[in-house]
Amino acid sequence: MSELITLSDVHFAYPGGPPVLRGASLTLLEKQRLCIGGHNGAGKSTLLQVIVGLLKPQAGRVLAFGSERRKEKDFHEVRRRAGLVFQDPDDQLFCPTVAEDVAFGPLNLGKGREEAMAIVDEVLARLDLSAFRDRITHKLSGGEKRLVTLAAVLAMQPDVLLLDEPTNALDVDNKARLREILLSLPQAMILVSHDHRFRREIATRTLFMVDGRIEEREPRCR
Repeated sequence: MSELITLSDVHFAYPGGPPVLRGASLTLLEKQRLCIGGHNGAGKSTLLQVIVGLLKPQAGRVLAFGSERRKEKDFHEVRRRAGLVFQDPDDQLFCPTVAEDVAFGPLNLGKGREEAMAIVDEVLARLDLSAFRDRITHKLSGGEKRLVTLAAVLAMQPDVLLLDEPTNALDVDNKARLREILLSLPQAMILVSHDHRFRREIATRTLFMVDGRIEEREPRCR
């Protein structure tokens, strides 16, 4: 299987803060569901934002889809091909209705209105969310918003999914629904989560953030 995303010895610190990533390295392969665990503040969300170029590392290499990515323009393709589902759905949903939010990505990729709305209907049907189509986005529950953000990302037909704590705000039924959706998708994915049971159900491989690095084994409690 070919390598889709590779991070090599990545270092990152927020301005004025201590290092968050201290030599983080990983590789995502085709069809792989790579789950990353770690305590709050370990750097899991930071790692995903480095992959798509929202944060620029101080050292290390980011390779995505066969090319090294350094400058802002290098990441335009990465953001099109790697769909990031943010931890907080309100950071991602800003249109009046669900249909408009899901159509936003395809329209920005140059799809015509009719084609974009056909994509909306197909994606919502595939995720069993057709009843949400004309709902007012800000009136959805937290769990409903999370499923809609996934639909919005899938509408852009990415090659890779990046999911940041996707089970937050989900009740038992919606968590089971999300699990079935993710297991049915063909995309490779990197999923960061503190939910160890969900990771076990989804992962083809699991890694852990420990002291700014990525390790194979979960750290022992201190």
